Amino acid sequence: MGLLLSEEQLKYCKERIIDFIRNEVNNARASYGIVAVSGGIDSALTLYLSKQALGDRVIALIMPERGVTRKEDVRDAIELAENLNVKYYKIEINEIVKAFKKVFPRIRGKNRLIAYGNLKARIRMCLNYLVANLKNGLVIGTGNKTELLLGYFTKYGDGGVDILPIGDLYKTQVRQLARYVGIPEKIINKTPTSGLWKGQTDEGELGMSYDIIDKILYKLYDEKKDIDSVSNELNIDKSVVIKFKEMVEKNVHKRQAPKILKLF
Repeated sequence: MGLLLSEEQLKYCKERIIDFIRNEVNNARASYGIVAVSGGIDSALTLYLSKQALGDRVIALIMPERGVTRKEDVRDAIELAENLNVKYYKIEINEIVKAFKKVFPRIRGKNRLIAYGNLKARIRMCLNYLVANLKNGLVIGTGNKTELLLGYFTKYGDGGVDILPIGDLYKTQVRQLARYVGIPEKIINKTPTSGLWKGQTDEGELGMSYDIIDKILYKLYDEKKDIDSVSNELNIDKSVVIKFKEMVEKNVHKRQAPKILKLF
């Protein structure tokens, strides 16, 4: 299966993901699936597939930060939930972020932006599990294969979930499946952002478009090509291929359970 999926493959992916969500929630004897919805493509697709799998047993959490989250993202998330007839809660996280800054105001230095960004992702994770615990729910993650390979997510933040239904689809494949199932084009065509600080975009941080990143990763990890071959086939500087390969390798810990020291 290449990066470009046929209609038959898209149909297969849709059906398999729906069955996976339904089976995992039912096997856990959970009453609901909880989906954090940002207004972006990954969470929109995940919410749609969860609705198909679970019917009324889906709850969407929309957790913007006032002054940071784009207003159109909040509108799109609410509109999507309403159009799918999914129950949702809108929870602004500003006061929670403020409380952390009040009790620990000494965050300084170049990593300050990233530290607060990760904090916000972990606050949202806590709210996901608060609702999941209250409603006997399973937290359905929205991460895709590109993000998971690169470690482009917050450990115990948006990575803190129970299942990852679209975790084996690259970002470019997520776009294809989203279009196939009828996710609105205005969501599909948005500039991807994690919304962790004002003006942040995924491709701005990564330094390259998802289209190119996915081609690099696909050739490295699905086709098992070496760095020189990938560089030559894609006509991309070798240093770029090395950069993304190193990102995958250094973030292995984010994709694994914590290591346990075996003493006996």
